[in-house]
Amino acid sequence: MSTSADAFTYVVQKGDTLAGIAERFYGRIHYERILVHANALEACGGTPIVPGMRLEIPAVAHRRVSAGETWQGLAKDLLGDPARAENLASANESKSWTPPEDGADIVVPYNLRYLVEGRETVPEVASKFFADKERAWMLDRYNRVEGSVLQRGDVLLVPLTDLPLTDEGKQYAREAEGAARSEMEGATRDAQRKVANEMPSLMAEQRGGRYIEAVVHGNRLLAMGELTRAQLADIHRVLTEAYVALEATGMAAASCQKWRAADPSVSLDPVMTSPKILDACKAGEQQK
Repeated sequence: MSTSADAFTYVVQKGDTLAGIAERFYGRIHYERILVHANALEACGGTPIVPGMRLEIPAVAHRRVSAGETWQGLAKDLLGDPARAENLASANESKSWTPPEDGADIVVPYNLRYLVEGRETVPEVASKFFADKERAWMLDRYNRVEGSVLQRGDVLLVPLTDLPLTDEGKQYAREAEGAARSEMEGATRDAQRKVANEMPSLMAEQRGGRYIEAVVHGNRLLAMGELTRAQLADIHRVLTEAYVALEATGMAAASCQKWRAADPSVSLDPVMTSPKILDACKAGEQQK
């Protein structure tokens, strides 16, 4: 069971800046770069914040360990891949081969999605978030990129644990969590309506070859709330095609897996479907 929430939502007010929000919630102005990447504001030359915009404020979560759980099982449930057990254990000053203690309260890193817009190396990304290129090996293994040069459109997950909230940040997180619970039903309806309204523009981005915009837009729609299965299928289909076009094969495989989970009736006709999409979906099946 979780003992505290992770990321929470903040609605931008008049006069807000990313640096000011970072100082307010983290006490660290330079953490604005985390807000930028957590909200995909770096895409297409940068997106300014405006009053009324909803921002995701990253924070770590905590999890109470139950008897018999392993770091591998926890890493699969909490971080998406049992191979990330080493990272989860390390974040809790333990080793992946040492079972976590029953009842222990563990820290769960925040998985920051970093969208590559140009040629970069993993050490360069590591230096941005950890000020230490030596941490590149961790990012390499966490994302299974095997030392390859990153290409435009690739997405790296960056596990962050150094996200201390100020007293104001903790208070806002508690209030946001309570408001989310009380407004969940209405928020779900609103999210589904918004997604229905935005689906045509998302599909137009994909059909028009604006793949990075489609990836950013699609992931924002997914973050809006609890969507219908049909909406999830449509969004993940678009993301699958966009990731394939951007040669982000791992993300394409994951999206295809989610697409077919949301719509089990999907049949990929080898005559009508791109071979690259077929390969991505086949890889997604192998990841199950």
